[in-house]
Amino acid sequence: MARHTVSDLDHLLSDRDGDGAAFSPAALARLDRAEEFPGEACAALDRFGIQQFYVDSRFGGRLTDYSELLELLRTVAGHDLTVAVAHGKTFLGSVPTWIAGTPEQAERLAAEILDGAVVCWALTEPGHGGDLLAGELSARPVDEESGRRRLDGQKWLINNATRSRFVCVLARTSPAGQARGFSLFLVDKRTLAEDSFHTVPKIPTHGIRGADISGIVFDGAEVDGSALIGEVGSGLETVLKALQLTRTMCAALSLGAADHGLRLAATYTAGRHLFGHTLADLPHVRAILGEAVATVLTAEVVSVVAARSVHALPAEMSVVSAVVKALVPTLIQEMLERLAELMGVRSFLTEDYEEGAFAKLERDHRIVAIFDGSTPVNRTRLVEHFPILGRAYEAGRADTGAVAVAASLCAELPPFDAGRLRVVSARGSSVMQDLPRAVRSLHERAPASLAALADELLEAAGDLHRELREHRPAGRDVPQASLDLAEKYELCFAGAAALQVWLAESARPESGSALWSGALWVEGVLTLVLRRLGRDRDAGEVYGRLAAVLLATPGLTPPSLLPAKPLPAAAVG
Repeated sequence: MARHTVSDLDHLLSDRDGDGAAFSPAALARLDRAEEFPGEACAALDRFGIQQFYVDSRFGGRLTDYSELLELLRTVAGHDLTVAVAHGKTFLGSVPTWIAGTPEQAERLAAEILDGAVVCWALTEPGHGGDLLAGELSARPVDEESGRRRLDGQKWLINNATRSRFVCVLARTSPAGQARGFSLFLVDKRTLAEDSFHTVPKIPTHGIRGADISGIVFDGAEVDGSALIGEVGSGLETVLKALQLTRTMCAALSLGAADHGLRLAATYTAGRHLFGHTLADLPHVRAILGEAVATVLTAEVVSVVAARSVHALPAEMSVVSAVVKALVPTLIQEMLERLAELMGVRSFLTEDYEEGAFAKLERDHRIVAIFDGSTPVNRTRLVEHFPILGRAYEAGRADTGAVAVAASLCAELPPFDAGRLRVVSARGSSVMQDLPRAVRSLHERAPASLAALADELLEAAGDLHRELREHRPAGRDVPQASLDLAEKYELCFAGAAALQVWLAESARPESGSALWSGALWVEGVLTLVLRRLGRDRDAGEVYGRLAAVLLATPGLTPPSLLPAKPLPAAAVG
């Protein structure tokens, strides 16, 4: 197989005379109205071979760099979120096997995925939402010696529950439940007796209308011992570790939606004429577009640093993944709502402007904040880390070498080591805790305007961490004030990540581009972060410059920090 790049995928999906025909706005709009699964579009992705990047290279796939998978899924989501959600679920469903399965289990599943098999991840149940400890679906022993078990119960609101061949199921293996009372099983539907399970019909949803959001009921479905992933009782631990990867990759859905939405808004404002000028000529409109560019860049830098941290800082991913999953969908949803106001009625029409693409993507994106743990769930995860985060920042503990790798967009990454994932990050977050050193380094090289922004971020981070050290746990019900502190942490992390990337990348050739000139992009990110932190910062000049970069970009494609780079050569074919 030829070498592929992210731009190759984008070109393929844009080719209306080839596989990209399934991604035309008209075709996607028809499917959305009919609430029909985007089968042809998913088949086009299969032909491209994107499923090879769902499989760890140790088991015959091409997944060697999680930031590359992020870019691929972002590209798909930039054409259609429903397709990205539908196809990408196989990656989510396979992660527990990659990190906790035996080599034999992983190799068998890898071969099936490379051949086109669909995998789903069945965690949630009716009446329990995201409370996994309340799960009732059971896996009771049938034969202790062989490990054979009987599954009984229902999983609900599961992406691809009906279409999938494999179901990764979290089941209660101890009547008492609790942390060690659940286990994971990889169930091959083909091996089950026909009368031992049935699927629950697709559930109508506000967004991603064509996706297979359904359920599955097991009634005496027997699985043998080879279906167990990891040890009995390790299911919740494996889920929490797997979520650190899947939550990070969910950022790709938001980034793709942001690219698509901003491109539509920029095209509309640049083509709409009023009194001899375009709408994009108006200062107010430019301010909105510039803020949107700053928002996309903020989301991008957080997401890419997080994806690279999977390799460089795996023991800290419990913090990093919670930050990216809470912050990125929130930023992008608010951005889409502002762009909708800018576009007026055209953002709501379902058949007029671009086949109603903006209305569809805005609806579709709302679900991203809920996937793999809602925003409050992820902020609660951060609250649980407050004592560690406060102490680690005060002590200045940071793996500076690993931070440099995570922030260097082109540096070679170490292989991902699942054995280094931890349910709790005992050392906090090096990206954040390295902020004081980063600001000192920045003063030696940065323009005065950027140095001033960095100083203000450092002051805000210092104030925040004093509050974290003084924070006292409030029991099961987390007060809103604690969640607000978590949001502030996310914003400070975003600013710290941006400074780290600027320090790592400002000397490379691409830093001569308009985004890098005069530290424009990082000043835009820090301005947005500080304003959201409640700091009084004028944004007019920097947002105006960012809008100018957007409007000067061919095709009005939102500018990106990422260099176009080839993906690894295919392992097969």
